[in-house]
Amino acid sequence: MRVVLSNSSGVPLYQQIKEQIGAAILAGELGEGDALPSVRVLARDLRISIITTTRAYSELAGEGFIGTVPGKGAFVLPLDSALVREQLLRQVEDGLQAALDAARRGGLGRDELIQILDGLMGAEREHA
Repeated sequence: MRVVLSNSSGVPLYQQIKEQIGAAILAGELGEGDALPSVRVLARDLRISIITTTRAYSELAGEGFIGTVPGKGAFVLPLDSALVREQLLRQVEDGLQAALDAARRGGLGRDELIQILDGLMGAEREHA
């Protein structure tokens, strides 16, 4: 597992860690039962505070991505289909918001956006 942090992104470090680990789990790069680095090891490797990695792991646990076993570490939990759907919906909303912002800057209206989306979905069906 590789985590890359940016001090200039405006996103808190713990959030970057949480998002990258969560994305790796959703993408199947980290599977059920896989062990994560300890908070100390991850903090050392990323050269950040243990408090930061602890918060990221705590939030991942709170969202059902990982579980911790005292003395053994943190492990990837089985994916709950409702959790996966919620995370994917959030990604779609973020992507659509970015597209909407770009369309607004380009002066595109609703009909043009729907036309673009229909075209993309049609092209995807042809390649499937």
